[in-house]
Amino acid sequence: MAVPYPRYRSACGWNAILPPRAPRTAPPPPGRIDSIVIGAGYAGLAAARRLAELRPDEQVLILESGQVGENASGRNAGLIVSVPHNFPASVGASAGSRPPQFEIFAEGMERFAGQVRELGIECGWNPADKLYAAATTDGEAALARNMANYARWKVGFKPLGREALRARIGTDYYRSGFASGQNVYVQPAALVRGLADTLPANVWLMEESPVLALTGDGPYVLRTEQGEFRAPRVILANNGFAKSLGFLRSRLVTIFTYAGLTPVLPAEELAKLGAPGEWGVLPAARLGTTLRRTGDGRMLVRSAYSYEHEASIEAMATMLSSLYRARYPAMASHGFEHVWGGATALTRNGAAYFGELRPGLFSAAGCNGSGILKNSVNGRLLAELALDHRSPALEKTLALTGPNWMPPEPFRRLAAMTAIRYQARRAGAER
Repeated sequence: MAVPYPRYRSACGWNAILPPRAPRTAPPPPGRIDSIVIGAGYAGLAAARRLAELRPDEQVLILESGQVGENASGRNAGLIVSVPHNFPASVGASAGSRPPQFEIFAEGMERFAGQVRELGIECGWNPADKLYAAATTDGEAALARNMANYARWKVGFKPLGREALRARIGTDYYRSGFASGQNVYVQPAALVRGLADTLPANVWLMEESPVLALTGDGPYVLRTEQGEFRAPRVILANNGFAKSLGFLRSRLVTIFTYAGLTPVLPAEELAKLGAPGEWGVLPAARLGTTLRRTGDGRMLVRSAYSYEHEASIEAMATMLSSLYRARYPAMASHGFEHVWGGATALTRNGAAYFGELRPGLFSAAGCNGSGILKNSVNGRLLAELALDHRSPALEKTLALTGPNWMPPEPFRRLAAMTAIRYQARRAGAER
C-alpha cells in the first residue's frame, strides 16, 4: 500500500446529503500530550472519550487522516447490530454455548443509546428489526443454521416465508428469511460527526492529518505533514491501516466494499418497496447484497469486495444498479445519486485483534464488518486497558480468541482473491 491511510475516489453519500461541516484542522496548542489516538472513527472517538473521562487532567490528541463523516465510519450501511453474523468464528466458544460478547455488546448498545440521547446527536437513531433473507437453497440452509444458533443463544427471531418477505420489502426475489431485533438503524455519517463534535474539552481533534510514520518506544513520535507529535501513550484505531504503519501485518487484510444510495423516492416508487417504514435486509451469503430502505425514503444497495485497493466507482455503480434491478424490476429508475467505496479490515478467523502491541502502544483492529458497535465497544475498552482500569467487560474481551496468522504477500493476495472469487461464485443469486 502506497500510503498508510485511505484515499477514496468518491464522496461518501451519507455525508453528502448532510449539511456541510468544516473540518477541524488546527494543530493543538503547545503543551504536553498524554495520549494520541490515530483515527476518528467509532473506535478512535470512543477511545479518546474514555481516556478523557478517566483522566480529565490529561490531554488527548486525535489524528484523523481525512474528514470525519468521509472516513470509513461514515461509509457503512448504518446498521448497529449487537448479534453479529460472525459470532461463532470470533469467540472460539464450544458448540451451543452463549458467546461472551452478548453481555459485552448489550452493555455497549445501552451505553451507545444513552450517549446519543444525552449528547443530543441527531442521527436517525431507530431501534427496529433487521431482516435476513435467502434467494437460493444454499442461502436457506445458511439461514437455518443461523436460526438454530439464535435458538440456542435464546435470541428472539421470527421466520418469514416468501409472502411475508414480499409484504415487508416489496419483492419476491427471496425465498425465505427471518426477522430479529438487537439492531438500530442510523445515518452513520451523522452519528460519527455527532460523536466527533461533542468530544470532551480535553480532547483535541485534528482532521486531514494522516500519520505517515510512527517511531520510538515511549514516548512515541508520530510524523504528519503538519509536524511531529509525541506522547507516551498511543492507540491505533485505524483498523486495517495499522499494518501500513508496521503493525499486525500478518493478521489483517484491507477490503473495500461498495454502496449506492438513491435520491429520495416519490410516493409511487416507495409503494413498490413494501410496507412503510425503515427496514434493512442482510444476506445469507458472505458476499451477498445488503439492502436498506431509509427513514427519509431512499434505497441503499451495498455489495461486492475488492482487495486492498478501491475498484472503479463507475464499474461498481453499474454492478449495484444491476443488483437493484434484479430485485425491483418495476422501479422507474435503478440509478443512484451517490455511489462510494469504504474500507474495512478482515481477519482469517473473524476475530478482532485487541491488546497492547508494545508498552504504551495499543490497538483494536479487524472489525470483520458489523463494526459500529464492535468498534465503539473495543475503543472504549482499549482506553481502559491503556489506563489499567479493569472492568468485567475488559476482562472478557481480553479472554477472547485473537486473529490467526496470514501468509505474507504475494501468497496473501492470491489466497484473498481466490476466497473472494469462490465466495462470489458460491453466493450466486444472493449477490
